[in-house]
Amino acid sequence: MDPGVESSRALWNRDRLALESDEVLAQLLDRGEMGAWRDLYRLARMDRTLRARIARIVQTVPTPLPRFWLAALADLGEPVDLAAPVPDYYQRTTV
Repeated sequence: MDPGVESSRALWNRDRLALESDEVLAQLLDRGEMGAWRDLYRLARMDRTLRARIARIVQTVPTPLPRFWLAALADLGEPVDLAAPVPDYYQRTTV
């Protein structure tokens, strides 16, 4: 079973989950497991501010699945332009 957001491997360099930090949120979007992403989706369902932060991060920071997150936000009722330009993760990383 995938770990949840509290025990995600994406937090390898953190003492605790500090979801109020954009840096931590970006790490989870970049390196999190499916279980962590499910938890983020559940949390975002109830938190408009978190949804706005996720949208801002995936539109400005190279992450591997930005359109996945934009579609998830659209599913939660956020006005999202699925055709909006997003940073190219593979051009800006060593992957």
